[in-house]
Amino acid sequence: MASQELKTLKIRIGVCKRLLKELQSYESEVERETAKTQKMKDNNADAHDIKQQENVLSESKMMIPDCRKRLETALAQLETSLASINEDLEKEEDVTAARQLVTNAQSVLEVA
Repeated sequence: MASQELKTLKIRIGVCKRLLKELQSYESEVERETAKTQKMKDNNADAHDIKQQENVLSESKMMIPDCRKRLETALAQLETSLASINEDLEKEEDVTAARQLVTNAQSVLEVA
């Protein structure tokens, strides 16, 4: 049973890490596209090009709330898994990594 708990925990750790990385990627993409859009406006680029760039920017912005919601769900599942861990598994490296990941993810979610 302990191996099954650890296996589930490893899967949930992987999901949270992937979603955290994805959220950070979308946030940096929004920053990059915002700068690019502003630069185009400052350089008096073609109106059609600016409109296309604004569409790209809005699509990037729309991805953040969805990704954030998926991360919150995955984080809740990870916390549930951690709560059900037996005391004898408490010293496992994966359990320690999971607790650290929960702390990091919560701080990222609080910032934005």
